[in-house]
Amino acid sequence: MGSIWKASDKMEQSQYSTASRLPTVEEYLHLRSVAGLSAFSPEAARLGLTGTVYSVVVMHRGAAIGMGRLIGDGGCFFQVVDIAVHPDHQGRGLGKTIMQTIMSYVSRKLPVSAYVSLIADVPANKLYEKFGFKETAPRSLGMAYRVTSAEP
Repeated sequence: MGSIWKASDKMEQSQYSTASRLPTVEEYLHLRSVAGLSAFSPEAARLGLTGTVYSVVVMHRGAAIGMGRLIGDGGCFFQVVDIAVHPDHQGRGLGKTIMQTIMSYVSRKLPVSAYVSLIADVPANKLYEKFGFKETAPRSLGMAYRVTSAEP
């Protein structure tokens, strides 16, 4: 685990750490819920987590209070997903720390031609812009489809 605070902030430094690991299904579902992200079933979460290329979890006193993941095909296309911080810990730069950790992995491990995308909720787009992400419109638009029921 790594420290996410400057040495001058000793009290905070002892309270938060990062771990390069997957969240458990329970941590994943809880953090998505409390951070206001859309819900998934436990089975969908279990299956989805196996497709993770890289993941970081922020810990506070033994509990997961933040997370972020990078998913992808391993070479060409990747997507930053699940950036979530528990509301009790928001406003402390933890989202920025999650993105710094993910982008450090991206710069060290991904091929030079890799395409990394994300879908940004407003106003979080301002955070992602700090890491070099740009809106793709009007040249391209993000589109989505959500499965709401199984076909008979």
